[in-house]
Amino acid sequence: MRLSQGQLNLLERCPRQFQHTYLDQLGSPTTPEHQERQIWGSRFHLLMQQRELGLPIESLVQEDKQLQRWMTAFASAAPEILTPDTNSQTFRKSEHCRTLQVQDYLLTVIYDLLIADDRQAQILDWKTYSKPPNKRKLEQNWQTRLYLYVLAETSDYLPEQISMTYWFVQSEDKPQSLKFTYNNAQHQQSGQRLNRLLSQLTTWLQLYEQAEAFPQVAEGSAHCDGCQFTVRCDRERYSREETIDKNWLSNLGTIQEVSL
Repeated sequence: MRLSQGQLNLLERCPRQFQHTYLDQLGSPTTPEHQERQIWGSRFHLLMQQRELGLPIESLVQEDKQLQRWMTAFASAAPEILTPDTNSQTFRKSEHCRTLQVQDYLLTVIYDLLIADDRQAQILDWKTYSKPPNKRKLEQNWQTRLYLYVLAETSDYLPEQISMTYWFVQSEDKPQSLKFTYNNAQHQQSGQRLNRLLSQLTTWLQLYEQAEAFPQVAEGSAHCDGCQFTVRCDRERYSREETIDKNWLSNLGTIQEVSL
């Protein structure tokens, strides 16, 4: 089974939702807003890939003023990324794919841009939503953990020689970045966490073959808010009860006193 960082995040967050999405293959149509964000993200990634390959990008930029603004702002914020030294022996690869087998699973990562020389390796990832998330949460996200882990496991670089930087190109003032360095202690922790999660997945898959569902999150969990499987998981009634409780509490101040 191939697994990506997105699947690992979902598996860790809610095993039952992972089952419904990837094993039962149940899904729901994406919202127009989500589709629009995906289109914007795909356009920017294509633009950066074509630029890295030395292909013309004028037509893409001229047809889309938003892309033009993003590219101009990004070129100003990170000129060293867009204008590399052509005389250096640096390895650069856009949309670079790597795989790593752990237990019975093939882990797949795709780096938006990988820059490496004889001293260090940098993973760059483009994000087209405007506000950077909490840095601590992003550090714990499987994209950060898995991308760093796989590169350390599939190259000769020491963990301390590897870093990952997220670029948020749609930030209000100018593009912002969050950089994560790596070390051997983090590498060992990620390996233990990964192996533990995959061992759980193996157990759940074996039980699933015997018609036993994957575990659910605790009742009343915030993970259920907005989930498309609340009815299937029999969690809709809890969200309704919480809404009633919240409405009741908010209306306490409007109840008039009764004269005795």
